[in-house]
Amino acid sequence: MKDTPQTKWNKAAEAWVDFVQTGKDYYRDELNNPVMFELLGDISRKCILDLGCGEGYNTRIMAQKGAHVVGVDFSQKMIDFALQQEKKENFGIKYYVLDVGNLHLFSPGIFDVVTCFMALQDIENYKNAVREVWRVLIKGGRFVFVIPHPCFEKRVIDGTVIGGWEYKGDRKTSDALYYKVDRYFDTHGYTISWDMERLTQHFETTAFHRTLTDYVDALYEAGFFISRLKEPKPTKRVLKKHSIEENLRIPQSVVIEAVKLK
Repeated sequence: MKDTPQTKWNKAAEAWVDFVQTGKDYYRDELNNPVMFELLGDISRKCILDLGCGEGYNTRIMAQKGAHVVGVDFSQKMIDFALQQEKKENFGIKYYVLDVGNLHLFSPGIFDVVTCFMALQDIENYKNAVREVWRVLIKGGRFVFVIPHPCFEKRVIDGTVIGGWEYKGDRKTSDALYYKVDRYFDTHGYTISWDMERLTQHFETTAFHRTLTDYVDALYEAGFFISRLKEPKPTKRVLKKHSIEENLRIPQSVVIEAVKLK
């Protein structure tokens, strides 16, 4: 039987937990989370739904900041790990295994904020997910999400790698010349190979490439107003710790805040 996006994340769960809980996910900790939490601002006493929460890393941060948090993910294994951590730390977080395109457990207009960190690109029916976010938010509620920057994704189409840095010589010994972008308007699913050395084991997941227009249209059609957009850039402090200088040249991600006006 062919693996689904859900079963792939179930298989990856143990390696993913180590990845995020031991400081190896430095793009999250040093680049994307600081910008996302800056947009979120003061969330104390806010009711927040965290979509695609995984093992609950960001969900716990929000709870520590005083929010009342619910986390949902389609991976049973990820939620199992989240519940284990909740049992140890007792933040009062509730977790559910749920398809984010059908948030049937939640009544309309009960959350102040919905977040989604690097997960919307993994959701095949993202338009349903965005509509469901609008439904469960209060009037004036915010949807804050982070996705890989659609303009600069390195992806695979028909077995061919599309996009990525071009080098004059060997990648390990020469500087990057430029970032190649091609077939941007080809929307499709593709396999991501997680094969970094810092992982305890390698795994594969499925993502879906879409254009910025696709995401903006989904927000507009659901009734959202886009209030802010940020493209995280590494600081000097971060560059002293991690070799991600190339992200001074192109953004790795984009953070979007959208508001439910009606």
